[in-house]
Amino acid sequence: MADQTGLEESPQTFWEHLDELRKRLLISVVAVGLGTVVAFVLHRDILQLLMGPADGFETLRDSKLVYTGLTEMLAISMKISIIGGFVLALPIVVYEAVMFIAPGLTKRERKYLILSLPGISVAFLVGVIFGYFVLLPPALRFLLTFNSDIATPLITIGNYVNLTFRLLFWLGVVFETPLIMFILAKLRLVTHRTFSRRRRIGVVLAFVLGAIITPTFDPVNQTLVALPIIVLYESGIWLAWLARRGDKSLVNAKT
Repeated sequence: MADQTGLEESPQTFWEHLDELRKRLLISVVAVGLGTVVAFVLHRDILQLLMGPADGFETLRDSKLVYTGLTEMLAISMKISIIGGFVLALPIVVYEAVMFIAPGLTKRERKYLILSLPGISVAFLVGVIFGYFVLLPPALRFLLTFNSDIATPLITIGNYVNLTFRLLFWLGVVFETPLIMFILAKLRLVTHRTFSRRRRIGVVLAFVLGAIITPTFDPVNQTLVALPIIVLYESGIWLAWLARRGDKSLVNAKT
């Protein structure tokens, strides 16, 4: 029997689970493939977009990026296309993953998980925008001006694209933190008190992540990453409290 979400409530056998996994993976792979084709058609525009944060620097603005390997430019173009295709297909991939695990959840858990899907995409996009406009310009400034009187930088296309993609991707992931904390609390796996007790650990992890994500050893740039992570964690605590507000189990725990 199916509920209002159209999901089967009857238990599935191992082979039925395996068959459903195959179908979900096939849909995801097709979506990524189609997205990759679209991204390849637009890969020159995507590359120009990635060059946006470098517009204010003469080293990158007045001269083209270079490549040192015969196939490097082709490889970077394909990498941009594949990653772009995955980003375009991400809503479908996440939806298929959620639909695969949904039969093992209660109706209430499924509802919250499905409703959170748009928020996941928005949070990731906000993180990418933050990295693009706020973090990349000062990071590039530090890298391009450090000891520039001693040597002239010749930036390869592969180095620039890899650095940019890594930074933007991980910032997008980090900006998912409050929403993930909210979902975990809404599914009654944790409470806001659990996150509050680990606040000091969260601060330390924020600076560790800042050091990992930031492509420089500059403490200013690392702090530019760490501070938003701390703010996101604090926002997640508030959202976790909001998710469990009025929960009878928490009220009973107080008394």
